[in-house]
Amino acid sequence: MIDHSLPLVDLHRHLDGNIHPATVWDLAQQHNIKLPGANVDEFTPHAQIQDQTSDLLAFLKKLDYGVSVLANLDAVYRVAYENVKDAKEQGLDYTELRFSPYYMAETFKLNIAEVVNVVADAVSTASKEFNIKTNLIGILSRTYGSEICQQELSAILTHKDKITALDLAGDELNYPAEMFVNHFKQARDAGLQITVHAGEAAGPESVWNAIKLLGATRIGHGVAATQDMKLMDYLRDNKIAIESCPTSNYQTATIQDLTKHPLKTFLNHGVIVCLNTDDPAVSNITIKHEYKVATDVLGLTANELRQIQLNGVEAAFLSEQEKRALMEIKKG
Repeated sequence: MIDHSLPLVDLHRHLDGNIHPATVWDLAQQHNIKLPGANVDEFTPHAQIQDQTSDLLAFLKKLDYGVSVLANLDAVYRVAYENVKDAKEQGLDYTELRFSPYYMAETFKLNIAEVVNVVADAVSTASKEFNIKTNLIGILSRTYGSEICQQELSAILTHKDKITALDLAGDELNYPAEMFVNHFKQARDAGLQITVHAGEAAGPESVWNAIKLLGATRIGHGVAATQDMKLMDYLRDNKIAIESCPTSNYQTATIQDLTKHPLKTFLNHGVIVCLNTDDPAVSNITIKHEYKVATDVLGLTANELRQIQLNGVEAAFLSEQEKRALMEIKKG
């Protein structure tokens, strides 16, 4: 299933969607925050997907419990630190952790730039401690609208030396790329790489706009791209990678039948597609689970899975030298 002679990476992994229910419960007890349920076992189903939600927005509500207990910067530090520990325990060699600082700051009105700084410090410390390479991606949560996203971007750019890329996430259908053209120009001008959630809740035009208007070189999910062969050719010919998250796509009802997930379609078309967890604590999955889904449900062969792993390294926001170093670690 997983080729252990190659690096195992997860490029689409939300730090604020990977706060384990036990941590959420513990922080709630510390800060006298009321959660549903009398104990952690009763609470867990509220914060984790049990099978499938009605749509993306219903899925995203599950994430709200995790950020609802970030009462101070120590809590922010803890969840960021635990994310790296979790990545190491799941056998990852490299991960890119993405987070929305405004979303994390909102409940207790924390300083947004300080949230960015504390997340970066926690991740840096934990990466050294657990010997795992990590990079951070800042998210603009489009659902808050363009003005809040400008505040969020300013906080991210305050610490741009600690951030690798910018992402756009949230309500794709009602907050299209056109609203954020200036934001992403600022990010590109500041030297950040660009990945954008697109083709998850909206159609192929959303993917085109992520590329043409926002400068995305990677697309989160991109499921709808398979409806447009011209787009599929464009993705392949311009080496624009797809960050695929099969279980998440089923849980958000982006796809109704997991056996029909387009991961293999992307692969067969020559698109650089990689496999990722999205919100592992909310989805109650691991990266190994996703490789098992790719094998058992989607029918990928060992060679195809090997290509998926190689694609993950190729798509990573790393220099060529860093990619070579990542490959060398496994050879060693």
